[in-house]
Amino acid sequence: MIRALLPDLSPWKTSVDFRRLWKSGLISNFGSFLTLVALPVQLKDLTESTAAVGAIGAVELLPLIVCGLYGGALADALDKRKLIVWTEAGQGLLSAALLLNALLPHPALWPLYAVAALSSALGSLQRPALDSLWPRIVAHADMPAAASLNSLRWTIGGVAGPALAGVVVAYAGLGWAYAADLLTFAVSVAYIVRIAPSPASLPMAAKPSLRAIAEGARYAWSRKELLGTYVVDLAAMSLAMPLAVLPFLAGELHADWSLGLMYAALPAGSLLVSLTSGWASRVHRHGLMVVLSATGWGLAIAAAGVCGNVWLVLVFLTVGGGFDMVSGIFRAAMWNQTIPDELRGRLAGIELLSYSVGPQLGQVRAGGLAAWAGLRTSVVSGGLACAGAMGLLVLCLPRLMTYDVRTNEHAVRMRERRAATAPAAG
Repeated sequence: MIRALLPDLSPWKTSVDFRRLWKSGLISNFGSFLTLVALPVQLKDLTESTAAVGAIGAVELLPLIVCGLYGGALADALDKRKLIVWTEAGQGLLSAALLLNALLPHPALWPLYAVAALSSALGSLQRPALDSLWPRIVAHADMPAAASLNSLRWTIGGVAGPALAGVVVAYAGLGWAYAADLLTFAVSVAYIVRIAPSPASLPMAAKPSLRAIAEGARYAWSRKELLGTYVVDLAAMSLAMPLAVLPFLAGELHADWSLGLMYAALPAGSLLVSLTSGWASRVHRHGLMVVLSATGWGLAIAAAGVCGNVWLVLVFLTVGGGFDMVSGIFRAAMWNQTIPDELRGRLAGIELLSYSVGPQLGQVRAGGLAAWAGLRTSVVSGGLACAGAMGLLVLCLPRLMTYDVRTNEHAVRMRERRAATAPAAG
């Protein structure tokens, strides 16, 4: 019984490149979560403003949208490995800039926003290449397992990074958090350069252009079940993501020591789901699971906003993180088991917008509403609005609710396509 719940390690066992990509992501994510905590703390120290912290999401939004779409076109046209290496190295340089600014006698405010915008741009250029690379290096049937393992990688860093960052920032200073992030990028690059080249799937792949991006968008629009996954995640994150106000929530509860734990609680819930994700490979109604888990996320965040006890807040944040991970596992499975390889990069760019624009808008919404209507109102209303939005989406997107990987025409086509090319690949 317990063995059936444990993560399926098939992708790890059968693909050396998947192992390298997994290790690289684990190390890089660990450092990124250090900065995720350090940057808003530094902004809070410099401004004491919820709106100023929430504005991080605003400066990251435009680069994310533009570079996410263009990065998808680049991923379909260029060698994915090279694109990942160069953008990872660029992220390391930005961590160095944060470190230098933190070491100044009087750190400046503008570099924090500038680095946030540039980091959003580089991450958005890179992510479609990452998301379209790993489906190439694992078997079609192993994609839900690979999605779970990728989620596990992210959550390990998400739990350990913020928890450690809270201690490092409080007792050693911001500079140490930024320095550790810089080191993780260097190690990550060393892993990625050992992955096999991954050129464009077609000899005459579409060059990065507005026309190529539009082709991907038309395909996404034609697939209403895919469209549903984008809308669900965008609504859930933009309405209920509470990260921007966590430093202030910890202060209101007279528990500044808990800030690192609050940031770690969401990925801790995700980690619990990832560690017991063996059941995911046996679920076929992926769309239904996406909607139910997004509803659970909203209700959990609303409950966290109501609680006056810091430990109950941590519990509900953890529950919310678990629901969010369930949604992520099945969204990734739907994407990677049905989208043709020649469009994978461009669709990954659209997917990036669905799961990244939402959190950025969520930061702006949470910080702005907290400044206008109060901290608790911001958190509770966002969670309830998310749950209500899921109810409306059920009525508007029936194709998402009825999606079944066993019978969906696109999943069947991709399964047959991978099976036909497997002997040649071997």
